[in-house]
Amino acid sequence: MSELPRTSREVRLVAVPSGLPRPGDFAVADTPLPAPGDGEVLVRNRFFHVFAALRTLLGGGVEGAPFPPLRPGDTLFGPAVGEVVAAPGDSGVWPGDLVFHWLGWREYAVMAAADCSPLDDALPDPIMHLAQGRTVYGALTRGAKVRPGDTVFVSGGAGSVGSLAGRIARLLGAERVIGSTGSPEKAKRMVAELGYDAAVVRGAGPLTEQLATAAPGGIDVLFDNVGGEELRAAVATARPGARFVLVGALSGQLAESGSGTTAPVELDSYQLIIKRITMLGYSALDDPGVQAEWIDRFGGWARSGALGFPHVRVDGIENGPRALHEMMSGRHLGTVVVSL
Repeated sequence: MSELPRTSREVRLVAVPSGLPRPGDFAVADTPLPAPGDGEVLVRNRFFHVFAALRTLLGGGVEGAPFPPLRPGDTLFGPAVGEVVAAPGDSGVWPGDLVFHWLGWREYAVMAAADCSPLDDALPDPIMHLAQGRTVYGALTRGAKVRPGDTVFVSGGAGSVGSLAGRIARLLGAERVIGSTGSPEKAKRMVAELGYDAAVVRGAGPLTEQLATAAPGGIDVLFDNVGGEELRAAVATARPGARFVLVGALSGQLAESGSGTTAPVELDSYQLIIKRITMLGYSALDDPGVQAEWIDRFGGWARSGALGFPHVRVDGIENGPRALHEMMSGRHLGTVVVSL
């Protein structure tokens, strides 16, 4: 402990954002190095994930959501990979071990031993534990139950979740995979790099017409990370018996105005009935059994070259607020990770 610094930096909210969060809404603060108590572990963070759901938490949160809202003065949090610095002997982790936990956005974190998960060599690179593929894999295997020959539409196909969804759908047997995004440049990269057969672009014409052209026979599965007009287009293009699984609400979270806590959309319920569309909300947090299965599949796919981890690495905790703004503004493709 004598070799450790006396202070640790962390990112705090200083003002509730008006619209999309900007770097000035946050501050990087020095705080005394946290000291672990009985049964607690001290971890030095190596990487943390910059995730879109922070927008909802910054806006006051949503009742029933798994994470609490953030208030001015609070330290941000999120998925992180760190190295154990100190731990009690009966904790099951030891100094030098790598662990996954939810206290990102700080250089050092203290938590109960039960709140961090030791990492093994199941994945080729520890940073891959920040991939959001568990949500994708669970939603496609348990929610939509992708079948060989399916045509799958992934809304928000260029973000941290969607950048994995195209290839995972293909690996599960989908015959054709289409994604949506907000820029022509990303659309090209999705086809060239992320395993999509085609991509539709918000703002480049009616999405329903674009999707009908990309999937002339209709879609069997919607993996919905957005809502809004993408969800409407999917209803219009769905084949009879289509299965929709909803995992995100980026249409609200990434809206230029509003709080990011709602994502209203108007749907034609006649079409839901006539086409016998099933629609399921899915969260991997409610499905503990999916984690081990996902890691096993991801490890095998990664080592074979079938599936990678598309991500952008930003160095330095002081650049975390900028990385958050850039991610929410749609600048990056894949997962945004801050490296410490």
